[in-house]
Amino acid sequence: MPQVRGPESPSGETRRRRGTPVWARGRVGRFWGGLLDYLLIVWWGLVRPRVIEDRDLELSQAVILRDGPESGSRQVLLSIRRDLFGWELPGGTIERGEGREEALVREVREETGLDVAIDARVGSWTREGFRPHVAHIYRCHVIGGTLTASHETPRLAWFDAASPPSELFPWYRDPLARSLRSVGPEEHRERQGLASILAAMRIDLGLRWRGLPPSHAPETSSNH
Repeated sequence: MPQVRGPESPSGETRRRRGTPVWARGRVGRFWGGLLDYLLIVWWGLVRPRVIEDRDLELSQAVILRDGPESGSRQVLLSIRRDLFGWELPGGTIERGEGREEALVREVREETGLDVAIDARVGSWTREGFRPHVAHIYRCHVIGGTLTASHETPRLAWFDAASPPSELFPWYRDPLARSLRSVGPEEHRERQGLASILAAMRIDLGLRWRGLPPSHAPETSSNH
């Protein structure tokens, strides 16, 4: 299940609703709001690509790294979006007429408040099944801005890149691991079937039960 921003995404639908955001509600409110979120995700993942859209979905996503507290360690910045709760890589949809790297820089700035420079392309993942798409992954570092959560991504946090949280959606683990090995760009093909859907639901429902963890305090580029 890729991360998508704009009117094509489930978030683009849910952001038009009024009232307290689902992620900020109590446990009952998080689960009740999740029913509509799930219906929108089904529409967006199964129906819309096959009925409405006239082009394949392409994403640019960032593995944003910085030095960790221990010598030789690295940290990666992850986000939680507002409609499906789980940690993932910042990024989103490449708009018409927009380049992959241009889209990456724009999406990261919109979602995190940070400006990044691209160090290398990690590779491209072509995924079939639920919400077919191609995700272009880049390794980046921060050059400016202030870490700030957004309407679309209410949680941001740095984690040990070699030991990401258990709530990281599984399809991000391979891109993250490859970015740490600094291998050349590679092309990959995957299928997101029932196992991927169930894994995502387990993570999402667990966070709806416990509530979202806090974001890290705002940080300026000098901290990266």
